[in-house]
Amino acid sequence: MAHSLRYDVNCSILFTELPLLERPDAAKQAGFGAIELWWPFTQPVPSERDVDALVHAVQDAGVTLVGLNFFAGDMPAGDRGLVSWPGRSSELRDNIEAAIGIGERVGCREFNALYGNRVDGVAPEEQDELAVENLVLAAHAAARIGGTVLLEPVSGAPAYPLKTADDALAVIDRVQGHGVANVGLLADLYHLAVNEDDVDTVIAEHADRVAHVQIADNPGRHEPGTGNLPLDQQLADLEAAGYSGWVGLEYKPSSASVDSFAWVERARRSVA
Repeated sequence: MAHSLRYDVNCSILFTELPLLERPDAAKQAGFGAIELWWPFTQPVPSERDVDALVHAVQDAGVTLVGLNFFAGDMPAGDRGLVSWPGRSSELRDNIEAAIGIGERVGCREFNALYGNRVDGVAPEEQDELAVENLVLAAHAAARIGGTVLLEPVSGAPAYPLKTADDALAVIDRVQGHGVANVGLLADLYHLAVNEDDVDTVIAEHADRVAHVQIADNPGRHEPGTGNLPLDQQLADLEAAGYSGWVGLEYKPSSASVDSFAWVERARRSVA
């Protein structure tokens, strides 16, 4: 069963053979009209010059930035977000304003809030309370520009507590209990599969709560077709259930990035 959803390129994991500011144009040259990014700076509040450079790189390439992560700490060192991390809320809250500011300039309206690992010496309940408080703040900030905050189950990080869609949805329910509606599930079909979530059940029961989708195949986290996940069928099921948003290509290419898109129909790469 084919689907007609559109793909965007995650330029934080693809085209890494190029400097960051050259990647939006590389995505455009590969036929894609949209990209997404993890937080592209090493600090939560980048300089105005660095922000301008990123904004111009996106605009000059003629692509749409559809998704941006909030600052998540030192990802290569194992950090997975600041949302539930006591002692770093001020960094996160400053970053929320910086990220929403970038989104306002380039038309990005989806902001991924990585929850954060469990911290030694802090009660999980305390971290969860802080997370809800920070997600409510992020949602209010995103609402100013018509944006949505995303919450994502993640694999490969044992201390990260959101492993299944139900884990994330339970947090989203708590946040929405504070009167904010613009918080949704980021369903990364790779992470869910690796964590042994029942992806078909997630789609059947929660497609209406999915605000963004990402894909990679398993094993290996490479492009679709290199593993054994039924991604095309799952995307078709999502679409049939009403999902009409973007599908982010968030995989490690098994060869040069540009050679890893052969499976993507050209029509699925454009914004129109």
